[in-house]
Amino acid sequence: MWPDRRVLDLLNIELPILLSPMGGAMDWELAAAVAEAGGLGSLPCALIDPSQIKPQVEKFRARTRKPLNLNFFTHTPPVPNNAREAAWRDRLAPYYLELGLDPRAPVPMVTRAPFSAALCDILIEIKPAVASFHFGLPEPALLQRVKDAGCKVISSATTVAEARWLEQRGVDLIIAQGAEAGGHRGIFLSDEISTQAGTFALVPQVVDAVKVPVVAAGGIADGRGIAAAFALGAAGVQIGTAYLHCPESKISAPHRAALKASQDNSTALTNVMTGRPARGIVNRLMREQGPVSESAPAFPLAANAIAPLRATAEQQGSGDFSPLWSGQAAALGEAMPAGELTKKLAADALERMRTLSS
Repeated sequence: MWPDRRVLDLLNIELPILLSPMGGAMDWELAAAVAEAGGLGSLPCALIDPSQIKPQVEKFRARTRKPLNLNFFTHTPPVPNNAREAAWRDRLAPYYLELGLDPRAPVPMVTRAPFSAALCDILIEIKPAVASFHFGLPEPALLQRVKDAGCKVISSATTVAEARWLEQRGVDLIIAQGAEAGGHRGIFLSDEISTQAGTFALVPQVVDAVKVPVVAAGGIADGRGIAAAFALGAAGVQIGTAYLHCPESKISAPHRAALKASQDNSTALTNVMTGRPARGIVNRLMREQGPVSESAPAFPLAANAIAPLRATAEQQGSGDFSPLWSGQAAALGEAMPAGELTKKLAADALERMRTLSS
């Protein structure tokens, strides 16, 4: 039924839909629902304590025995810059005072741990069907351990050059992440985001440049987008924002309300939330301090000083200081259980393809 079965056969799934691993917005419940419906369930591991990875997987596997993807970041930890971080705290001080917080109080350290030997040990013990990486790949020795464990390896590319780099290092599948995608850019060979191509410009160029299967990501939220991705040579799609509307997602009430009200021009790329470019719905902090600011500390240190503001504002029902990650097609999302959505997306895509071919 699908014009290209390479992703289905490679990952042993029924539908060519990969759940985007959205750290802080989901857990095993959403992953299991998508997997049981026939897509690839994904668990984001970069934002949780390593001790929580196995319990999350156990809950997933208690619900379904379908293939699972564990996702990790591969960024280089930043060198602390006390002066820059203090200046960032000073810049945010008026918000602290407005919310009744002490701008000089210690702030929590936000954990975004890169893939390491310790995390590799956990992954090898779990032996997921798929291991995916964001911001490039692990060092060669760790990558080889992942491969030796029998995991299929996936990583994201935002340019043709990055796609070729990934293929040369032996990935099994490439996510072509266009500018429309929500959350952090997977960019890793440069820091130039202003020239990043949109999904439907990037996908066919990546398809032409590499031999491994390509999965399209960014701005795909319904059957029309899936059909278009296949028409451009993709063998599957990765979808994130559309699943945030589902009851299984763990986003805050302000985030859910912002998604519901989102329009085509509601998002922007910003670095003020974490220090690294990511697409989210424009809120007060982005409007007043960015959306891109040279003052923001390096990833992920910018998030530390924002954490108390976020927590307090969310308790008051506000998303003014929250990372409201979203792609540009949020308005196309439908609020329904994730399993139902997965099947509907696939059915609508196949119907659209049949219509176009008749």
